[in-house]
Amino acid sequence: MTSFDTSPQLNVWRALLALAVVFVMLATSGWTALHSHREATPVQASRDAWRNGHIAGRQLPDAESAPGVLARFFATLDAQQRTRLAHRYPLAVGNMNGAPVTLRYRANRIALDQQRKVERKRMHDTRLSPLGQRDAGRRMHRYEALLHKGRKILAFDPIGSGRVAEVFGSLDKAERISVVVPGVDTDLMTFQRTSKKYSAPVGMARSLYAEERAAGPGTRTAVIAWADYTAPSGLGMDAATAMRAKEGAVRLNALLRALPGEAPVALYCHSYGSVLCGVAAHELPARVSDIAVAGSPGMRTEKAAGLHTTAQVWAMRDGDDWIQDVPYLEVGGLGHGADPVSKGFGARVLSADGAQGHAGYFEPGTESLRNFAEIGVGAYRSVSCARDDEACRAGLSDAVSA
Repeated sequence: MTSFDTSPQLNVWRALLALAVVFVMLATSGWTALHSHREATPVQASRDAWRNGHIAGRQLPDAESAPGVLARFFATLDAQQRTRLAHRYPLAVGNMNGAPVTLRYRANRIALDQQRKVERKRMHDTRLSPLGQRDAGRRMHRYEALLHKGRKILAFDPIGSGRVAEVFGSLDKAERISVVVPGVDTDLMTFQRTSKKYSAPVGMARSLYAEERAAGPGTRTAVIAWADYTAPSGLGMDAATAMRAKEGAVRLNALLRALPGEAPVALYCHSYGSVLCGVAAHELPARVSDIAVAGSPGMRTEKAAGLHTTAQVWAMRDGDDWIQDVPYLEVGGLGHGADPVSKGFGARVLSADGAQGHAGYFEPGTESLRNFAEIGVGAYRSVSCARDDEACRAGLSDAVSA
């Protein structure tokens, strides 16, 4: 979540929680209904074309097959054949769990270039309002930025507000992998910021990658800025419920199960991203060694044990983070449960010294970022616990490096 004035945010949350019973009554009595208007998205259209495609006289496998099945299929192709598929079905291949990551990067560059051309035309489309033309220009420039040389785009979907994921480092060679899971108001246009850059997924991931390299120069790491889910917009009903988190949890687990190699994975879940990680926890693959949450409104459970995961659970919150004043409870589906930094929750509570506000946890020079990096390289005994968390200090000696 981004930082706003404290009082209005708290008023929103308290009003939503106070209306929980009314909402549930209306929903169950038929006074409210949720309708989803499903049309073929650009990614789905590319997958539909893939479904009818062939290569070297062979029918292509189901794009939704298990990652292992798709990995074996791509292994039977030569470089020219793989490149041909990326050009024919860029959005399908670029978002295909099981496709080689380098091929996904290439396919997404193709898809981004295609979408850039679409938006460039829309910039001059007189049928659009001036505002529509400006929006087209903003998207076009964002696509251009994502196409800069050396960027590794692991996922891209232009639908709606857009979804995207980027890799820093080499996933194929990594000995440790970190995944940054951001919160509300995360989309294609907020994926990267010039102002307050460390509050956006790209800035968070770049900062963590640099800190991990400093913390463990001999450890090959990779960091993923993962904005490949539809995050809630603002602090409305979506942010107060787990609906977006449940949808995102499916996508996150699909990504994790398709990552190459066997390197341990640490999740860094900020704000509403921690709700998503909490929902995803019970199905995480065993290679996920750590879940670290910062500025969390709750993880949809009363205790860390309720996450039903073998991953070590870490939590931190800065002293001036407004999220601490949000009611930590769940009523009728609204709210996200217990405070992860509370003593009764059972997470190891880390120091966030130096971080300022709700969006400052990945700022260089902060204790919060240093702790994240130590976890990322597996240097558990080097992390610093919150001053009053004796359980954390006692538990560090038992922390196991994967």
